[in-house]
Amino acid sequence: MSRQPSNQRSDIYSRITTRIIADLEQGVRPWTRPWTTGQAASEVSRLMRHNGQPYTGINVLLLWSETIARGFASSRWMTFRQAIELGGAVRKGEAGTTVVFANSFIRTETTETGTEIEHDIPFLKTYTVFNTDQIAGLPGRFDVIPSGGDPMRRIGDAGRFFANTGALIRHGGSAAYYAAIRDYIQMPCLDAFRDDAAYVAVLSHEMTHWTGAPRRLDRDLSRYAKDRSERAREELIAELGSSFLCADLRIVPELEPRPDHASYLDGWLKVLGNDKRAIFSAAAHAQRAVDYLHSLQPEFNEEAAA
Repeated sequence: MSRQPSNQRSDIYSRITTRIIADLEQGVRPWTRPWTTGQAASEVSRLMRHNGQPYTGINVLLLWSETIARGFASSRWMTFRQAIELGGAVRKGEAGTTVVFANSFIRTETTETGTEIEHDIPFLKTYTVFNTDQIAGLPGRFDVIPSGGDPMRRIGDAGRFFANTGALIRHGGSAAYYAAIRDYIQMPCLDAFRDDAAYVAVLSHEMTHWTGAPRRLDRDLSRYAKDRSERAREELIAELGSSFLCADLRIVPELEPRPDHASYLDGWLKVLGNDKRAIFSAAAHAQRAVDYLHSLQPEFNEEAAA
């Protein structure tokens, strides 16, 4: 396998970062858009591939943004070839959406002394997918079915999810934060929120901070202390983690911006403007945080044991 040219990878980073910056400059956090578009007719969940496998990281942001911009009701996506294999056909004139695939391969080099050294070479490439709304003739399992679930039951499931993490969550006061030194999450009382879903969204944000502790994921952003972007990057990770987790829990909060978001918005614009890979890194960190929280659930441990 040949290594992807660095200028091609840089172009991918630049194109995607430019798109997200454009949203932020309009005062819009693209990762919150799905929660304010009134798409209650379809089930809110993590966006899925044709086989039901969820998208992760930066692809979640890309497809959420495209879903809202183009009014798709379906959460399923697939390539042109996959649509054909399933008996469907992309409708004439439909434009696809770019997603990315990141991986690495091992390249072995032999030194002058005959020693073999393995190098892990990362690569990034793009490919095109279509929403199932753009495809005709797919099997019935791809039809959008209105959600009739009880939202209160879903919130109850979210409560059990958070309890299973073992995080210490305290209530009182008017601020939400994660106290790193004492390792606890502080939340206002539930009645202080617009609704239970808003409470879950804010708790998901603080829970993402909680995952970064040294004894957990040990998320170290200290290398960004020099340019003073460390805090903005951590808050961006928590924002994305909250959105990813709410999607997994099928919670649909309608949040008003927190008082601190104006300053964070300015910080995020500076970070993304100076570092075209920042949003990729933040999305990857957020995905690891959400995956870690899922790993603490009894259902996950039972599946692992099986």
